[in-house]
Amino acid sequence: MKILIILYAREKSSTRKISDVFAEIPGAEVKSPKQIQGDELNQYDLIGFGSGIFDQKHHIDLLELADKFPLYNDKKAFIFSTSGVARESLLKKNGEPKHKNPNFSDPHTPLRKVLLSKGFYIKGEFNCKGFNDNSFLKVFGGMNKGRPNADDLENARIFAQTLKAE
Repeated sequence: MKILIILYAREKSSTRKISDVFAEIPGAEVKSPKQIQGDELNQYDLIGFGSGIFDQKHHIDLLELADKFPLYNDKKAFIFSTSGVARESLLKKNGEPKHKNPNFSDPHTPLRKVLLSKGFYIKGEFNCKGFNDNSFLKVFGGMNKGRPNADDLENARIFAQTLKAE
């Protein structure tokens, strides 16, 4: 199985650590959104899309790339991210927001909507807490130090195993 992981992340970021786990899958290759060329996706059986979460969504480079894709017929994909607040704490078991405040929505929704509109079949989604030192958090030394941790990385490995299953 040929797997492409499209990743927007800094070199030593939380999301890069998770991506490195997925890249251990035989046949996996990692590229940034800017490295994707034309109809290159046709060469792959499974495509992962990941970044940190910025303003409750994946990085704009990832969203803009996905928006440019042609229509596919059930191209298999997965979505992943790291964030200051884990998705599981924002969502009920059925995927609906726990909060009535519209600012507490699922941060995967914008990317998922674009991919589904382009004919992708989403095999799964993964998220865990990541170190966050954006904006005012730098003053306090950031939040979620040490994340992703060993448990997060093991959960990413388990998730990767589900991706390989056909």
